[in-house]
Amino acid sequence: MTSLHEFNTCRMYEAKYPGAEELVMVQVKQIEALGAKVALLEYGNIEGLILMSELTRRRIRSVNKLIRIGNIEPVIVVRVDESKGYIDLSKRRVAPEEVKLADDKYNKSKAVHSILRHVADESKVSMLSLYEGFMWDLAKRFNHAHDALAMAVRDEEAVLGKYNLEENIRRVLMTDVRRKLTPQPIKILALVGLECFAYEGIDAIKRALHAAINQGNEDQVVHVNLVSPPQYTLYTISLDAKEGIALLNKAIQAMGESISREGGKYDIKIAPKSITEEESKTFEAQMEKLNIENDNQNDRENDISGDDRED
Repeated sequence: MTSLHEFNTCRMYEAKYPGAEELVMVQVKQIEALGAKVALLEYGNIEGLILMSELTRRRIRSVNKLIRIGNIEPVIVVRVDESKGYIDLSKRRVAPEEVKLADDKYNKSKAVHSILRHVADESKVSMLSLYEGFMWDLAKRFNHAHDALAMAVRDEEAVLGKYNLEENIRRVLMTDVRRKLTPQPIKILALVGLECFAYEGIDAIKRALHAAINQGNEDQVVHVNLVSPPQYTLYTISLDAKEGIALLNKAIQAMGESISREGGKYDIKIAPKSITEEESKTFEAQMEKLNIENDNQNDRENDISGDDRED
């Protein structure tokens, strides 16, 4: 079984040391007068140092407010001395927009590392042999090993066909990859108000709703549901949140243009957004409650009208 030591000390990338100006993720291990000693998480937890002068551009009033033991931080590599094993790092040189880039890269690498640990366990081989055998080459071919494995879900042979992997290794690898990296469908939802008091107002609303629906296609359908007049939900199921949101925005625009041409109006109650299964259930429960309240209100109005007729 792969030991925790091997898991922690096996680097994720082919190079043994990071290069100057590279963005890496580190965990703070110790804070001293000179600076903070850290472990480079993607490079087998080798040690690096963030000098006090590289922690922040501002005057340091309290080191603990800037950095704490155990924290995981994105940093920039300033210099590397491989012969002495010195790695100088900087936290202050990391631009705000680079934080997410570092986090995304690390999360991808961590996911690959976890998959390889499982393959190594099941196949009784070392993690390093798997990296050297094919994973680092995949990283070169596909920009990142994670991207390669995600593509293998759709076309395994195109990604792994060039490697002479043992049948057991390939089977365990793809089982784990499919379980962890298969894209999960995302529900994108919007709530829109739609009204038209023109002579053919009902038909105008129908045409506007069809204009929204027609923005979908076989791969990504736009659904429209009546919540209670004049509110409608639009939703779609997508493997990519950005694409799904873009589609619903396009659908709302088409719907708005249609109803506006016929003298009606619309307003966006909830802009298109991705929602979790739990949020979807909560929203549906709220809409159901609203429908019941509207039905009860209509029943009371009908009862009153009936009483008036009897009088």
